[in-house]
Amino acid sequence: MIYDIFHETEFHYQSPVTFSHNIARLKPKESPEQELLAFRLDVEPHASQIHTFVDMFGNTNHHLLLREPHRSLKVTGHSRVRRKVDEAGEAIERLRVKALSYEKALQRLSGFDTRDIAAKQFLFASELIPVGHGPIRDYALESFHPKRSLAEAGEELMGRIFEEFTFKAGFSDLTTPVATIFEEKKGVCQDFAHFAIAALRSIGLPARYVSGYIETIPPEGSEKLFGADASHAWVSLYVPGSGWHDLDPTNNIIPLDQHIVLGHGRDYHDISPLKGVVRSSGQSRLGVRVDVRRAADESK
Repeated sequence: MIYDIFHETEFHYQSPVTFSHNIARLKPKESPEQELLAFRLDVEPHASQIHTFVDMFGNTNHHLLLREPHRSLKVTGHSRVRRKVDEAGEAIERLRVKALSYEKALQRLSGFDTRDIAAKQFLFASELIPVGHGPIRDYALESFHPKRSLAEAGEELMGRIFEEFTFKAGFSDLTTPVATIFEEKKGVCQDFAHFAIAALRSIGLPARYVSGYIETIPPEGSEKLFGADASHAWVSLYVPGSGWHDLDPTNNIIPLDQHIVLGHGRDYHDISPLKGVVRSSGQSRLGVRVDVRRAADESK
């Protein structure tokens, strides 16, 4: 599957901004399951400097410096990505077959194995995700029994969140505690990912936040509107000896051909599409447009 992705973030400022610097994370990540065919970053007004670097999580960051006064800022990423469905499907089946039990995974993670070092940074609490909340831990343990495969238990946890939580736009924002999402059993994809990660880390398993996109299909007979999509989020569970197992609790599916990975982090803050600091006064207004669609000519 080849997808064209458009992701536009635009700020309008009440007063002129005399200076600003921002970090944009809009370049999709490459992996054995995903190939980046093309990428372009547009910035309006023109940035005085653009510096590109890769962070500790392997995400591409663009540091944008604007020195001229401006009343708006528009940052747009244009990407073309090929999802390698066969490689992704085969990797999931291999992981399911080889996955350790929960008990054996904890034993391995308690020791020192150089293959697990990078994953262990995703064991701990982060800015938006607490660890150790008793009721959340108990909720996870309903699926993770000592002798049960991590892959099987993780997929069951994903299904339980899908069945028991309600997608409710406008209920939450990034300041809403994970405990509140659990108590109210509602939120959006970012909330469900944060909750699943909190549950997994609370029982001693590394889990990371995945930011990206998902192809949406309009109702039959309707034309898809440009800009009607949104960014998406899901969770990735580390299975020692096998790798990362992606789980989408919002849709209760294993990400394959319709999911495009933008990047990974401990939580949303590590892979937010655009953040920065401006020198100005007054309020600002934010607008976001995202469009994901299959390429018109997949042979290119």
